Amino acid sequence: MKIALVTGSRKGIGFEIASLLAKNDYRVIFSSRTPAAELGETLNAIRTMPNGCYYLPCDISKETDRKHLLDEIEGREGRFDLLVNNAGVAPLVRQDLLDTTVESFDRVCRINLYGTFFMCQQAAKRMVDMKKAIQEEYQPRIVNISSVSAYTSSVNRPEYCISKAGIAMITKLFADRLADEGIPVFEVRPGIIDTDMTKCVHGKYEEMIKNGITPIRRFGLPEDVAKAVLASCSGLLDFSTGQILNADGGFHLRRM
Repeated sequence: MKIALVTGSRKGIGFEIASLLAKNDYRVIFSSRTPAAELGETLNAIRTMPNGCYYLPCDISKETDRKHLLDEIEGREGRFDLLVNNAGVAPLVRQDLLDTTVESFDRVCRINLYGTFFMCQQAAKRMVDMKKAIQEEYQPRIVNISSVSAYTSSVNRPEYCISKAGIAMITKLFADRLADEGIPVFEVRPGIIDTDMTKCVHGKYEEMIKNGITPIRRFGLPEDVAKAVLASCSGLLDFSTGQILNADGGFHLRRM
């Protein structure tokens, strides 16, 4: 049984990624910083998924939480085959970059940037060791979820853009470092996705889509991102380590 960990999978994109992996022969560990006791029906939904999926809480901005989560999975399963770094937050308040506060910048980057980097680091070390120890075929992979904000300026949420641009470099660095270890690393870049994070600007984005900001004129869905993740860990793209999969309706295309 292949084991996958998906951070930030209590709802939205993360939940859809984890659910799709569970339908494709993975035992998935759902995770977020929310205590299990507060999940309600979501916890029941996770428990009824195939392959014995379960939930473990983790605040990826905290070193002790990251270590405990990976220790727990390794102790229970003896391996993990896939890490999907999806956990991330937007600024609590969108405001001009001239007014961006240290507190907001630190909060966003500690979760989105530091958390992703050190999850990659800790998981990679364990995957390298597991490749030496596990005798059966074992092909681990890492997938980082970033955003079109990695290269698109939004001057009312600069801390978010900077954190996502950093994830793009994290992917490159780990793809480079782990190539000799036989561990592919990929990046999936969602575009304008219909989630809780975009609710506050739904009308604005709806108008932009209507006017053709994306060649495919609809909101992206969490399942669109999940399918890109599934493709990246299918084994068909392993020679393309470091590859970016754009789940953005064609936003990345430069058009006249």
